Amino acid sequence: MTVRVVLVDDHTVVRSGLRRLLESHKSIEIVAEADTGEMAYQIYGEVAPDVVLMDISMPGMGGLEAAKRILQRYPQAKIVIFSMHEAVSFAAQALKTGVKGYVTKTGAANDLLQAVLDVSKGKTFLSQDVAQKVALQTLIGESNPLQQLTSREFEVFRLLAEGKRVEDVADMLKISQKTVANYYTLIKQKLSVNSPVEMVRLAMKHGLIDTE
Repeated sequence: MTVRVVLVDDHTVVRSGLRRLLESHKSIEIVAEADTGEMAYQIYGEVAPDVVLMDISMPGMGGLEAAKRILQRYPQAKIVIFSMHEAVSFAAQALKTGVKGYVTKTGAANDLLQAVLDVSKGKTFLSQDVAQKVALQTLIGESNPLQQLTSREFEVFRLLAEGKRVEDVADMLKISQKTVANYYTLIKQKLSVNSPVEMVRLAMKHGLIDTE
């Protein structure tokens, strides 16, 4: 059986590399590509792929928000997120959205192949480095307040915590500055943070910002 895949990444070179890797497996066929979350949503309805392989960080809608919208419209969708982020918070957000796979770009190339094949069969796949961290967090019973955030709030939180200005976030996510400000207010209420410094500390604690 051929697994029909849609590739979603805003970098042409990355998509080209992923296509070569995935199509090296005789059972995988790339049926379409997209460079934005908005385009991924549209293409899904047109080609009804078996699996969507989507980058988490893209201009505009972003991978998490796109996955959420695709799954709201097409609950049967099988989505694998791939990301440079190894922090549990990113994987937890993705899984909360309903995606079935989370693969880090630093992991083995075989992880992507295995993730696509496993998810196409209805299984869940996590990169080993992420799976170990998720298991450890569960084992020690550590709660993650970031789980309260929606996928869009999480993205706004991450960018603001990185030091981006409101106007920068608005431009990157293609939303208005007023909308970003509204999200900021909601985020502060949900996370009980009162200042940008507290926000940065929380982001660092949960691995959203590199402390090196």
